Amino acid sequence: MEKRQLGNSNLRISKIGLGCMSIGTEINNAQKIIEAALEAGINYFDTADLYDYGVNEDIVGKTLSSRREDVIIATKVGNRWNENKNGWSWDPSKDYIKEAVKNSLRRLKTDYIDLYQLHGGTIDDPIEETIQAFEELKEEGFIRYYGISSIRPNVIRKYVEDSSIVSNMMQYSLLDRRPEAVMPLLTEHNISIVTRGSVAKGILSDKTLEAIEADDFNAKFLDYSSEEIKELIESIKAKLLFSRSLNEVALQFNLAHETVASVVTGASSVEQLLDNVRAVCSPPLSQEEIGYLEMITKKHNYTEHI
Repeated sequence: MEKRQLGNSNLRISKIGLGCMSIGTEINNAQKIIEAALEAGINYFDTADLYDYGVNEDIVGKTLSSRREDVIIATKVGNRWNENKNGWSWDPSKDYIKEAVKNSLRRLKTDYIDLYQLHGGTIDDPIEETIQAFEELKEEGFIRYYGISSIRPNVIRKYVEDSSIVSNMMQYSLLDRRPEAVMPLLTEHNISIVTRGSVAKGILSDKTLEAIEADDFNAKFLDYSSEEIKELIESIKAKLLFSRSLNEVALQFNLAHETVASVVTGASSVEQLLDNVRAVCSPPLSQEEIGYLEMITKKHNYTEHI
């Protein structure tokens, strides 16, 4: 499994990471998925304190504890469950971040977090205070590096200018090319993108091909209508899918960009995980294929006020 450097850190992460939100809370199945990921060469595991009220971190920590030095664990902070656990609020304050990290460390059964990410954010946040919290956690040895998870260009620019983030997790796919607007900025400052949503909520998968053939497809995505998606996928099929799956094209499109260090994909079964692994380990797209995909997909507006 190819590993890529994450920004200007000394972390080298597998070009596919396991998004642990999808592994569920049934411990045996969840552990099988994580163990299969390890066996496949994945060393990058992404979770968050929000997922399953912290249970996800518990499962990840328990399963990876014996392999701690072999893996890169990333988790997130900022969304705070209310007392009844029927909703959460946004809290990027220094006090909350420094309190929350202790709970994540306990659940993850580790002394340090490799990558601690701000799980969202707006330009109205107390950003200087948030950055100070992450910097202090680095100095104290609780985290090795930090990043953000944001699609807001004004927030991204602020962290690029004022912090030492090494990564930004962004939703990016053939159907959502908004991150391309900030890729040059991130590349210039040696900050990596870790992508999520690479198959656009399952639309860029072979199941959609089957649904289209059965005339049973009806889904919209951003400003794509159902008809536009069908036409797009049929175009991809006619041009590129002689020896590739649609899932493979989608993941390889992300990995073709130099700013992208890893695609984080979820998996609710071992079979789904291995399908994603096969997709990223297949031959990369040619420049001709990339050019065709860029030509037939929309480059969405990426405004200050997303």
